[in-house]
Amino acid sequence: MKKRIVLVFALIAITFAGCSFVKTAVNLTRLQFRLGKVSNFSLMGINISNKSKLSDLGTMDVLQLGSAVARGILPVSFILNVQAKNPNSKGGYEATDIYIKSFPWKLYINNKETAYGDINTPFKVPGTGGYAVIPLRIEFNLLRFFKDNSLNDLANLVFSIGGKRGNTSNLKLVAKPVLGTPFGNISYPEPITIVNKTFK
Repeated sequence: MKKRIVLVFALIAITFAGCSFVKTAVNLTRLQFRLGKVSNFSLMGINISNKSKLSDLGTMDVLQLGSAVARGILPVSFILNVQAKNPNSKGGYEATDIYIKSFPWKLYINNKETAYGDINTPFKVPGTGGYAVIPLRIEFNLLRFFKDNSLNDLANLVFSIGGKRGNTSNLKLVAKPVLGTPFGNISYPEPITIVNKTFK
């Protein structure tokens, strides 16, 4: 008799655990991403976030950039803010915080792969229906990928991304998030492409 009672409770526990796993899995599939703004864009150590064109820079800055291009070195650094939306508090879904354990990414500019990386610490996306911002620190040598461009072309490119009126329309991020759950980490089966138009 006792063995039967234990077996019944075990089956009930397995059933509830299975339901919890299914609910968790469904909630995780609702997580969406979109590219936000670029901030703190630095070109050869020169902050261009409040500038719109090459002529906005000082004469010495332009000379420094020209010298760097001649030497094949033009480092850029910036923060790419990725918006992560967790809509689990809407549409009848239980509000569930989602933890991104890992976020290996590759950055493409004009469809050229330019940089890659990952987050340093897990990131929490609250189940509030709004979105959280994942700031990705990006650094690379721009001339490694756009060496055939003139200084003016390079300037137009970086100002279009990180300047005063910059946007991320010519950027895309390919990522494969790893999400933390009470049942262990779950990795996306395939990489996802993140752009600035819509949450995806």
